[in-house]
Amino acid sequence: MKKNFAVIGLGRFGGSICRTLANQGIEVLAIDKNEERVNEFSMIASHAVVGDSTDETVLKSIGIRNFDHVIVAIGDDIQSSILTTLILKELGVPIITAKAQNDYHEKVLRKIGADRVVHPERDMGERIANNMASNSVLDYLELSAEHSIVEIVANGKIGGNTIIDLDIRKKYGLNIVAIKRGEELIVSPQAKETIHHNDILIVIGNDSDIDRFEKKVM
Repeated sequence: MKKNFAVIGLGRFGGSICRTLANQGIEVLAIDKNEERVNEFSMIASHAVVGDSTDETVLKSIGIRNFDHVIVAIGDDIQSSILTTLILKELGVPIITAKAQNDYHEKVLRKIGADRVVHPERDMGERIANNMASNSVLDYLELSAEHSIVEIVANGKIGGNTIIDLDIRKKYGLNIVAIKRGEELIVSPQAKETIHHNDILIVIGNDSDIDRFEKKVM
């Protein structure tokens, strides 16, 4: 059964989430205090509602507790973000993802029950910086404070070797979860799989171990 989503706050971040979910054919309710924004998304989202999310009666009236996942994407109004998250938690929404403006905001959101807190500007900045800092890393996604998943281009140093020859798991504590080879995607590659020059390795592991491995392939 498909999950249904509600997005509160239709700024750049919330609007992007709303469009992406809608494009995937997922039911999504769009909510904002700004009538112009709501009108913009009325043809994109399954439903679009003008409403103040800090008013519990408004959230109850639109049946917010019936949604599987609510994203609080409110922009600069930290107070409204916190109050909205608190009300959603008290109403029993199963999963709440909230956008944070800073570390203090994140701490408060987590304390009042947000299941996931995101820093879109900070996270994108880190991702871009990691891409620019290395010739071999194509993409980077932080999974936790110490673990990431990266796309690394295989160069001549490792091309022509099998995964078991390189012994990446033992030497670096990393796992190659997939290999992109042109249009082909090899998921969970076997130990005997030969890595080709210019293959893109999708690697997961500790950041320090990824750095050590990256130095080998640069």
